[in-house]
Parts: sequence; C-alpha cells; structure tokens
Amino acid sequence: MNFKLALAAACLSAAALPAHAQDPDLGRNLAATCANCHGTHGRSFGGNESLAGEPRDTLLRKLNAFISGEKPATIMHQIARGYTPEQLALIAEFFAAQKHSEGAPQ
Repeated sequence: MNFKLALAAACLSAAALPAHAQDPDLGRNLAATCANCHGTHGRSFGGNESLAGEPRDTLLRKLNAFISGEKPATIMHQIARGYTPEQLALIAEFFAAQKHSEGAPQ
C-alpha cells in the first residue's frame, strides 16, 4: 500500500512540472543555420536580406510565405519547411531581438 501511495504522490508531483524544459538558447541555436546567408545574428553584409531587428510577425509571415510557395525562392522554401511552426517562432523571436546593423541590406 505504501508503494501505491508513493507512486501516486510522484505522479502528482510530476504533473505539476512543465511538460519539458525549454532550452533558453534554442532560438539562437536554430537561427545559427541562417548565418551563412544572412550573417551572424542576422546582420547581413552581402546580397542577402538582413534579419536582425525585423518584427517577429513580419519574419513569420515571410517564412510561411516561403513554405506555401507564395514567396518565390531558390532555397528558402526548402529550408523553412524543415522546421516546425514552434521552431520558426523561436527563430523569428531570436532575430527580432537582435539589433539591426547600419548599412546592412534590408
């Protein structure tokens, strides 16, 4: 009987915890794959668009337009489809939080 009581208490305690702990660096880590084309922290100095400082909703709208095919792309439609909606939101939040650099393409 004590085992059942202990098991029930453990289950109730576990239910009070979040389903999974969010890695605080997950957005940054996911966004790291964008650096080759869009620069470190989204500050591009090449021919590609700078993402740093763009509003989160604007970035999500663009990413979803790549996924749907509404926005033409050479490779972004394939890259964007590789992420879940939650991951895309984390990436957009990361870039939105970055400071835009003067002189970077927009």
